[in-house]
Order: sequence, then structure tokens, then C-alpha cells
Amino acid sequence: MNKVDHYLHAGTRDNTRISYQSAVRHYEVEWGGFLPATADNIARYLADHAETLSLNTLRQRLAALAQWHLEQGFPDPTRAPLVRKVFRGIQAEHPAQEKRAKPFQLEQLQQVDRWLGQAIAVAQAARDRAAELRYTRNRALLLLAFWRGFRGDEITRLQVEYIQVAPGEGMSCFLPRSKGDRQMKGVTFKAPALSQLCPVTAYISWVEMAALEDGPVFRAIDRWGHVGNAGLHIDSLVPLLREILTQAGIESAALYSGHSLRRGFANWATGNGWDLKTLMEYVGWKSVQSALRYVEGADPFAQLRIESMLPAVATIKYE
Repeated sequence: MNKVDHYLHAGTRDNTRISYQSAVRHYEVEWGGFLPATADNIARYLADHAETLSLNTLRQRLAALAQWHLEQGFPDPTRAPLVRKVFRGIQAEHPAQEKRAKPFQLEQLQQVDRWLGQAIAVAQAARDRAAELRYTRNRALLLLAFWRGFRGDEITRLQVEYIQVAPGEGMSCFLPRSKGDRQMKGVTFKAPALSQLCPVTAYISWVEMAALEDGPVFRAIDRWGHVGNAGLHIDSLVPLLREILTQAGIESAALYSGHSLRRGFANWATGNGWDLKTLMEYVGWKSVQSALRYVEGADPFAQLRIESMLPAVATIKYE
């Protein structure tokens, strides 16, 4: 790989590159399409998968095919009127309700933290280092992900050398690359030290116990208590989260995902008086539309608002 190819490769996020490669492979190998493609080819590809793939997946496939053509110097067939009309027709015939992660509530965070604290104490008493490490790591991951409103890929990409801790005040987490960082300047997220459910104390406990000086913050731990060198893979985050919630007795743990912590924090913040601008700056959202996707109203069915406006019902007295 020459220097130009190296920097071209570095200019695209790994997750995006992998998903785009998979999309192009699906079109070319599994469906049997030809590249470069024509607008008619793309339209037939969409029609053939309209009933089996979600609208978001189809959008991602179009974006991947568009990028392939542009990178190879060919006209982009996905922008043709035929393709756009077919996609609008699919939207009309197969509307889909957006699925959102179930928000994780503060009361649930307290329940899980209490359980993890007890589990750590039991592991210490039993001299079970592997279990103590695992529960300590899980506690730090959960508290930091919630109070920082991290995305799943952000929490798994944290590096020890990019984190600075001010005991009793807070911690700064620098990410060289993040989803909203279009200029690729890197983003610094700050998390506060708290009197309870403290992400800073939990992080310090984990890093000191695992003797981490650099590299990924959150790593796998084998049955003998050896901490791995590589960071947790993004695909392992949701199963790990659901396992933690199940062990702590949270009902319907399977309904939660990595975005549940982010949505949970957003709802907690707005419910406690944070205005939208402050929340956007803290979490890192660039648009109001993105923020509103995570925030639920305090009165989602407008029940309280409507009830307060109804006329009082007269009480009938019987003699």
C-alpha cells in the first residue's frame, strides 16, 4: 500500500468501510449484479429486495454503490430519476416504523450498580480474581457509558493514554475519531466525578486493578483472570450488556441495546431541567433532529396536559 492509498484508507471509518464492502459484495456476488452498474440494474436490485430488506438497509446499499462508482471514476447510477422513483415506491408500499432502543432508567442503573458492588465483594472474599476483574470492568463500562451518553463504538474505542483524570472533579476522554467529527480533529468528552454512581471512581478502580497503562480501556478477561491486549469488539457489547442486566435482575434485558444507555441519559437529563442546547453540546449531537430521536417527552401521551384542561365534573349529591 503506497502513501496515497494509506491516507485514502485512513479517511474512512473502519465500520463504514466494512459495511460498504459488504454491501457491494452483496450486490455483485450474491445478487449477481455487474459493476459499473446502470440505473436499470440498481432499480431491479432494489425491487428484488424491497420485501426482505429494511429501508435503512436499502439506503445503506445505495450509499455503498454510489461511493464505489465515484471512487472508480464512473457516473453515479443511484442518483438517476428511475432509481429515486423506485425507492419512493418502496417507501410507499413498505413503510416501516423506526425501531428505537429501550431507554435505561436511573433506577435501573442504581439496581445494577448495587448488584455489581455486591458481586465484587463476593469475588474478593472468594479470591476469584477473574470474577473480580470482570465485575469491576463491567461497573466502569456501565457507569461511564451512561453518564457520558457514549455510543457503543465510542465506549469500545477508548484508550487509556487518551484519558486524563482529575480525582474528585472529573475525567476527560479524547477520541481521535468520532461519528460526528467530520473535520477529523478529534473530540474530547468530559465526565464528572459524582457522590454516587461515580464513573471516575469506577474507571480508576478498573484501570488500577487491571494494571493498564496504555491501549484499550475495556478488554476481554479469560477464566484465569488474564486481561487481553485487544479492546472489546463492538459486536460483543450488546450481549455483554444484556448479560449484566440479566444477572442484576433487570426485567426484559433482551430489549436493551448499546443505545439504551445513551437514550436513558438523554431522557434523565431533559427530565431534570437540561435544555436541548446543553444536552446537544454535552453528548455531541450536531443537529436538533438527532437529539430529538433520543429524547422522549415527560408526558408522551399528553394525558396530564389534556386532563388539566378538562372541565371539573360536578359531583351529584343524593338526598
